[in-house]
Amino acid sequence: MLERLIEGTLFRSRWLMAPFYLGLVVSMFVLLVKFGRELIHFVSISLTATESDVILGILSLVDLTLTGNLVLIVIFSGYENFVSKIDPEGHPDWPEWMTKVDFTGLKQKLLASIVAISAISLLKAFMNLGPDTNQTNMTWLVIIHVVFVGSSLILALSDKLGDGKVHDNKVQGGKVEAKSH
Repeated sequence: MLERLIEGTLFRSRWLMAPFYLGLVVSMFVLLVKFGRELIHFVSISLTATESDVILGILSLVDLTLTGNLVLIVIFSGYENFVSKIDPEGHPDWPEWMTKVDFTGLKQKLLASIVAISAISLLKAFMNLGPDTNQTNMTWLVIIHVVFVGSSLILALSDKLGDGKVHDNKVQGGKVEAKSH
């Protein structure tokens, strides 16, 4: 009886994560305000801006968009994986991935977004190279980007290697049983 009470409490505690996801929705509004300010600034300087400034402005907008996508992926996938299933029935316009991203897919999407954001930051830094550029900061940007790329590759490889083990499992009475090899 005590065990069931503890397990029930632990299971219901997943709802404590819901306010975190709602907080991330608020953070998307903050990101939208930042995007709007960046867009207004970009449009206001576009006629007199250099080609580099236009490219940097576009990269800033892409960076903010990718960050918004990253937050959205975390909101939907996190809620779906840890709090409650989202019922897409009656919503034909909802993206197909929204209720189909498992934890492995979530990790891959997150790392892909982080690598893209890192690449944009690195590209912006390279476009701003000048005589007073801090070499140490540039080195760290490259190192951090390489670590993100390496982590993504290692995660993809480990998921691919582990994928064969997952497909060799079968479900029996609600429990997953691994086949003996």
